[in-house]
Amino acid sequence: MPEYRPPVDTLRWRLTLSWDGAGFVGWQSQLGHRSVQETLHSALISLSRAPEDVFRPVAAGRTDAGVHAEAMTAHVDITEGALRPHPHQLVRALNARLPGDLAATRFDQAAPGFHARFSCTERAYVYRVLYTPQRLPLWEGRALHVGRPLDIGAIRRAAALLIGDHDFAAFATQEERSTLRRLHRLDVVEAAPLLEFHIAGESFLRHMVRGLVGTLLRVGTGQQQPEDVQTILASRQRQQAGANVAAHGLYFNGASYPKRF
Repeated sequence: MPEYRPPVDTLRWRLTLSWDGAGFVGWQSQLGHRSVQETLHSALISLSRAPEDVFRPVAAGRTDAGVHAEAMTAHVDITEGALRPHPHQLVRALNARLPGDLAATRFDQAAPGFHARFSCTERAYVYRVLYTPQRLPLWEGRALHVGRPLDIGAIRRAAALLIGDHDFAAFATQEERSTLRRLHRLDVVEAAPLLEFHIAGESFLRHMVRGLVGTLLRVGTGQQQPEDVQTILASRQRQQAGANVAAHGLYFNGASYPKRF
């Protein structure tokens, strides 16, 4: 794996972030909109001696509007010596400048050659379904409510057929990149009152996770059979798969890196 060095006279810092996605248009900066990247960048600038000392932060992955993060890895390059707080106070100082729906749990110097995006070997997501007859207000905006019975066994059989190397074009939205991906894990976990989909792979297509869950829920309600997912994969047609489930049930759950990082 290649090494990625920060610009000359800068230090690369590694962060772990969590946020409530309801108030953001996603990670990526968008002019005139509130993004995680821009909110974090502004807070980092306030810790430095000058705005030009702080490069734009880079995350392990991008998230869409409304998607949450429990543990997103990011990095930022900052001119050496430009940070005002002591290194041991960086997390506390940064969180004091971030809004209540965004926080850092780690902020320290990155290992040599580290890059939050390009060094990442696995990205993990969790999609949470509130699996109760009636909705529960405390899960509003945190999980998709499904009040009808689901065949969990059928969902698990379908999920097993999606693991491995496949062309996931049928589960992606407006994708111009190669649609070949390797799904490392797709576990269906009952954690009452939730049904959780734990999904991991090196990289994902746009809306791929939400399309996978939408299709598995169709299997769970009997609208499709478990083996139908093989036909959907082979079709490469988005209309053959289930609709994208709502963004508010999706969480970026973590990024993995080689041991040297």
